[in-house]
Amino acid sequence: MFVLVWVITYNPLNVISGIIVGVVGGYDLVKITEQLGKSVLTDYDYVFSENGLVAHKDGKLIGTESLKSFIANDQLKEFINFTLHYIADLDIPIKRGTFMEFRSGMINVSPIGRNCSQEERDDFEKYDKIHNVRPKMVSVLREKFAHHNLTFSIGGHISFDVFPQGWDKTYCLRYLEEFQEIHFFGDKPYKGGNDHEIYESERTLGPTVTSPDDTAEQCTSLFLAKQD
Repeated sequence: MFVLVWVITYNPLNVISGIIVGVVGGYDLVKITEQLGKSVLTDYDYVFSENGLVAHKDGKLIGTESLKSFIANDQLKEFINFTLHYIADLDIPIKRGTFMEFRSGMINVSPIGRNCSQEERDDFEKYDKIHNVRPKMVSVLREKFAHHNLTFSIGGHISFDVFPQGWDKTYCLRYLEEFQEIHFFGDKPYKGGNDHEIYESERTLGPTVTSPDDTAEQCTSLFLAKQD
């Protein structure tokens, strides 16, 4: 059995035999390490950063994929230039810095800027729920760049990810062919959310969770109960 989790502050299943545990996220490994601790590569059997475009097993790198190998530089420049112009013209209460982050397998876009404070992050999340800043921006970009076959996935509180079609979280499943039963726990299974595709996959099972603590509680309840 394989258990794949979204974000969790510790591994509650490491004492249960027969269960292999992995973590998958859109963040790069640096940010996942900031969230889950410096020992994340040894705390989990698998760590899939950037949706699995950078994959580790038992602490060792087992696979990588690069956005630059899929999209031509001219296309990347076209997308980046248009997106930055869109953000420049966007009228929102606060803007900070690092509006776009180029990762190995995706581009992360943040209308407010990734280096905002925690308070500003929380305020933007509330503002976005009312004014749909990210959904509206994604709608414009999706129409403008339909010819590039890109996926736009809203995740977290202040940003969304952009990557080639098929490079969503289901990408990591190619490393899990040996497992017949895969449980996934995530908080954004709705259409446009960054857990939607993996939730819809025929290869996965699992409920929606609301927080890291809820993830830990549901995992512990479900799998400890199976052991009893």
